[in-house]
Amino acid sequence: MTHSLPSPAKPLKIGTRGSPLALWQAHEVRRCLMVAFGLAEGAFEICVIKVMGDQILDRALKDIGGKGLFTREIEEALLAGQIDIAVHSMKDMPTVQPDGLRLDCYLPREDARDAFVSPRFAGLEALPAGAVVGSSSLRRRAQLALRRPDLKLVEFRGNVQTRMKKLEDGVAHATFLAMAGLNRLGMAHMARSAIAPEVMLPAVAQGAIGVERREDDPVTAALVAAIQDHPTGIRLAAERAYLARLDGSCETPIAGLALIEGDQLWLRGEILRPDGSEAIAGERRGRASDAAGVGTALAEDLLSRAPAGFLAGH
Repeated sequence: MTHSLPSPAKPLKIGTRGSPLALWQAHEVRRCLMVAFGLAEGAFEICVIKVMGDQILDRALKDIGGKGLFTREIEEALLAGQIDIAVHSMKDMPTVQPDGLRLDCYLPREDARDAFVSPRFAGLEALPAGAVVGSSSLRRRAQLALRRPDLKLVEFRGNVQTRMKKLEDGVAHATFLAMAGLNRLGMAHMARSAIAPEVMLPAVAQGAIGVERREDDPVTAALVAAIQDHPTGIRLAAERAYLARLDGSCETPIAGLALIEGDQLWLRGEILRPDGSEAIAGERRGRASDAAGVGTALAEDLLSRAPAGFLAGH
């Protein structure tokens, strides 16, 4: 079966959010497709789509609708045929896609760790009691409240550049960003340190870029299959199955990270009360070929040890 490739006459339309990091990710997907098929830039069109999560910056995510805030408008454009593929940060993606859409292509994963960023302090342990830490992530806030209850936590939203400006303006003494985003934007030097997963386990799928497509579009399916990174796919199969069983959203502090060791998979997970008063952690090893099963098994283990209403903070 032969497939027609995109051309300048009918370019492949790549949908993305408009932040500098989102645009970098869309350009990287374009670059990978150009290399895989020997295509020129003109065979693609980057289409910026405004999403609600980027427009409402003065309220916490959990107060305005959770994870779909960064994906809904892009997925609607994809279903309507206005774009051919959508590029997402996988940590923002719900575990279930709308009917008619498929998410089965991931680029090689970047550093999954959190970065400690501060103009004054060298690391989390160097922050004095009462220091102000800004974060919009319920997971990071819960992990910090658990490990450093002496810190003051404030809401901190916006893209990387916006948050860096808030630090410069003294809104907070420190914040946490994804190392992956800083690396991709050439801003790794802004991180005072990368936080070891043993200290703060990252968000599920942090550092991974996903490419979403329509199920009824075999041409696009063949295109994106050529740039799929299989190790990342295995790791995310475990992490997203784990998240799906826990019914994770932006309202639930859930952390998880899978690593491949030969033909084995090692998955660590942590669930927390939103106020950081308690955490339940665990790990599971299994065959990489059963990644989703490993993820579900770890989630079942954590749920079996959690009291009723744990994730809701009751």
